[in-house]
Amino acid sequence: MKQVASLICALMLAVPVAAAQNCVPRQPPSADSPVQTGSQTEEPASEQGRPQSTQTSNTKAATAQSDAKVPATVNPPTIQTQPPDAPSIYVPLSGRGKFNLFVRRTYSPYTFASAAFGATWAQMWGQWYQYGGGMQGWGKRFGASLADTEARSFIQTFVLSTLLHQDPRYFPSQKKHLMARAWYAGTRVLVTKNDKGDNTFNESGVLGALFTSSLQNAYYPRSDRGFGDTMSRFAGAIGSDATSNMLREFWPDIKRIFRKHEPERIKKMEQKIPGRLQGMAPQPFSRE
Repeated sequence: MKQVASLICALMLAVPVAAAQNCVPRQPPSADSPVQTGSQTEEPASEQGRPQSTQTSNTKAATAQSDAKVPATVNPPTIQTQPPDAPSIYVPLSGRGKFNLFVRRTYSPYTFASAAFGATWAQMWGQWYQYGGGMQGWGKRFGASLADTEARSFIQTFVLSTLLHQDPRYFPSQKKHLMARAWYAGTRVLVTKNDKGDNTFNESGVLGALFTSSLQNAYYPRSDRGFGDTMSRFAGAIGSDATSNMLREFWPDIKRIFRKHEPERIKKMEQKIPGRLQGMAPQPFSRE
């Protein structure tokens, strides 16, 4: 009985203590602390009352402060190894390529047009009077002029260029000034490129003009043969090469000016020409 009475007394003392603990008032949530309802958290009243622009500026400021702490990556300076207007990489011309170049020049319309002009000019000024006049004399002059061109092309473009490892092509100047380009074109009769792309003395061009001038003694009239006539023709060939280089150098500029001021009538005539015939048009002043 004593144990039952002690248990009853203990229960009577524990009930008031538990009631006192449950009666402790809770602290109300502060205005700045978020209130969680369900699975979402409500923003504090102070944040809800602020305008959107203020919140955005605060976000940008915080982002700027975080970026300031991270050191920016500095890219190394770009080193330009080649100027924008530098010439392209030199591609040598093989022996077969030099032979193909000679063949293309052989049947080029410009070759026949040049021979026809030379024959007409010679007959006009009475050159090679032994050939006579009329169409028969003009035909002989045309044959001699065509033989000069073909022999020079074969000896210089293919034979000597292959044996001496030199490039028979003409490479336009990279200079901008008129006089500098003219000087460059005129001196190409003495300077050319070898198969490695380096500048060298134009042995193939000089020897080609000399050998061709000597070969002309085989079919020219007897009065135009001899050492003096040979050297005169040699000097004329060198001068003709310098003039041709001038035209090759400035022909793109001349063509551009002509295209700019070309009459509409000629433009319409060019449009009517078939594409195949346009591809056969002579290109006398190309890099070749």
